[in-house]
Amino acid sequence: MMNQRAVEVKKLVKKYGSFVALKGISFDVEKGEIFGLLGPNGAGKTTTLRIIATLLTPTSGTVKVFGLDVVSEANKVRKIISYLPEEAGAYKNITGFEYLSMVAKIYFSNRKDQEEALELGIKIANLGDKIHDKMKTYSKGMQRRIQVARALMVRPRLAILDEPTSGLDVVQAMEIRNIVKRFSRELGITVILSSHNTREVEELCDRIAILDQGVLKEIGYVDELLSRYEVKNVEELFMKVIGFDQTGSSTR
Repeated sequence: MMNQRAVEVKKLVKKYGSFVALKGISFDVEKGEIFGLLGPNGAGKTTTLRIIATLLTPTSGTVKVFGLDVVSEANKVRKIISYLPEEAGAYKNITGFEYLSMVAKIYFSNRKDQEEALELGIKIANLGDKIHDKMKTYSKGMQRRIQVARALMVRPRLAILDEPTSGLDVVQAMEIRNIVKRFSRELGITVILSSHNTREVEELCDRIAILDQGVLKEIGYVDELLSRYEVKNVEELFMKVIGFDQTGSSTR
């Protein structure tokens, strides 16, 4: 279909026993955009991403990725996505080169495709000669660059990134944001990411959705939301939408 969206989430509910993590949220992600889920810890961001990535089954509602249902067509969905969890670690006793080579061989059976993916992964990670050092010697920022390279080098139609800069310092986080923005545009990859970092989503995302306690509070283009709420930045927007005043006191 000409107007087929990258992701369609409709009335999504997820329950863990008596706890309702997602309370009927709905949103769409357009092809080629970087879409951000913003919210405090426990808002439901990771649960949403894991359902889109076919790792969790919804209690009710539907999710489609490029028209494919994440439950009934999970195997097809997995072939066109990549998922980077917040807690993604590193294989300590192999080099970055060996790790990216392994990823290329898992994803592609054709040797030419493997070589092209590996070359792209090395370019994205941009670690220079350090690519041949064991990953146990890498800083957290270097490990994250390898993981982001892993997610993008296979040219997925959709990359799902959960808190991609979590735990990184300011410089490392900026490097990761630049990598995501540059290579998602160059490779034509749609990105959906989660973050509780308001600056991150303001710099990276075309549109954002604000989640709080499993409820979708707001959605839209960043500039439009800033204008509508008459605020200067996403941090002020976030506080206003989830119910905190300028002093940080709750108005909920």
